[in-house]
Amino acid sequence: MLAATLLALTQGLGMNLVSANLPQIQGSLGATTNEATWLMAAYMAPNVSLSLLLIKIRMQFGLRRFAELSILGFVLVSTMHLFVDDLQSAIVVRFFSGIAASPMSSLGFLYMLEPFPPARKMNIGLSLALTNTAIAMPVARLISPALLDIGQWHGLYLIEIALALLSVAAVYLLPLTPQPRAKVIGLLDVVSYCLLAIGFGALAIVLTLGRLYWWLEAPWLGALLATAIVSLTGMGVIELNRKAPLIDIRWLTSREIVHFTGALLLFRIALSEQSSGAYSFFQMLGLQNEQIATLTWITLGASVAGGLTCAIMMKPGREPLMHAAALCLIGIGAYGDSHATNLTRPEEMYASQAMIAFASALFLPPALASGMMSALKKGPNYILSFIVVFLLTQSLGGLFGSAFFGSFVTWREKFHSHALVQHVTLIDPLVAQRTSQLGSAYARVLTDPALRNAEGIALLGQQATREANVLAYNDAFLLIAALSAIALAALLVHMGVAALARRSAAASPLTSQQTLLRS
Repeated sequence: MLAATLLALTQGLGMNLVSANLPQIQGSLGATTNEATWLMAAYMAPNVSLSLLLIKIRMQFGLRRFAELSILGFVLVSTMHLFVDDLQSAIVVRFFSGIAASPMSSLGFLYMLEPFPPARKMNIGLSLALTNTAIAMPVARLISPALLDIGQWHGLYLIEIALALLSVAAVYLLPLTPQPRAKVIGLLDVVSYCLLAIGFGALAIVLTLGRLYWWLEAPWLGALLATAIVSLTGMGVIELNRKAPLIDIRWLTSREIVHFTGALLLFRIALSEQSSGAYSFFQMLGLQNEQIATLTWITLGASVAGGLTCAIMMKPGREPLMHAAALCLIGIGAYGDSHATNLTRPEEMYASQAMIAFASALFLPPALASGMMSALKKGPNYILSFIVVFLLTQSLGGLFGSAFFGSFVTWREKFHSHALVQHVTLIDPLVAQRTSQLGSAYARVLTDPALRNAEGIALLGQQATREANVLAYNDAFLLIAALSAIALAALLVHMGVAALARRSAAASPLTSQQTLLRS
């Protein structure tokens, strides 16, 4: 279990150290915000789909060899970060880092499930494994300031190399139980996977960069989206005409799986309130990771508490109740955050962010367990199909949630900026007085009244933009609360209908027996 935590933390830090420190990294590499975000896109492009192929590779070549080669590859790629000093090289290294990190996440799951008996793997083991994946982001934010002081970009990856070397020792000292090997990879499997990788990779780039270059402004975004559609369509055509498909498209489009996929996607959008909302809000106000450390500690503790609670409570049949509790917590937390102002500080969001972090650890394990059991009932071949659903809702779903939240904030900021600025005119004596007060801050360095007035107008515009951003984030938080409330209402209706159906089914045999006795 400690080895599983080490592996998950090693993989998670490799993914989150860049996203948690993008402004500092872009300064270190001499890049703009848009250029630095390519580091995230290059990482996610191969990472979102590689787990599917790794399952087949593990089955054909053996678990032991898979683990050893995977961890050595991760160490090699982590070391490459120390030799990067420019943006182009960094993007290339991040692409290979996304490839090397994918098997690490699989190993983290396998090591956590290993010590538990079969009856406990799908509740305690799964809950703890998913909790490990949730702690990497807050840990990355907590340790980043000290690492940046050590050596900027290179300092971030010194800890990753150290953890990777510890992971090598753990993998070699603690071998997993070997599994039967079989030849399961065919030529059409490789073709289908290549098309899937191209499609998912293109979607990952579009979702990561779309809100920065804006969706309808950059022609290459449309080209990537068209490439994704063509690739995924080609993969679907191949799979629909195979006797033993890599992915069962018909099962994925069934009513049950579509409902399951929609629920997980909605959940990922709701969770973007924390990952892309609260932290981005404080960053917009000028706060850095070291200034929100206490909030990060609280979210980390809440995530661990949620995972442990889920491990204790999770049993078959309790999934709807746990999901309802999670949606309540997310809705209450997001609604509490929707009253922020430019004076809001992290301590005012301790309770709300703790609720959302607790809910995130409470929601996913029951959903994943129920989906996995549904796939196992169909047969072992459906596991790969379920992995596609999981990747679509978690990796791409997380990117979609961030893109949706960020795009909504951008749209609402423009709306509020227009509403605020159209009332700001120098004819208004209050505006003129405020402009004069702001410009007077430059009185010692600017003797020209016209220049001081221009500076005052610029500062007033910055304040208006800040207020528009605060209002936009409030709108986004309120939207997340509304989505959570709608999802909760739909879940309660579904639970009520299912309860009535069970009651009717239980009453039918009794009615038939009474009729027979009367006869």
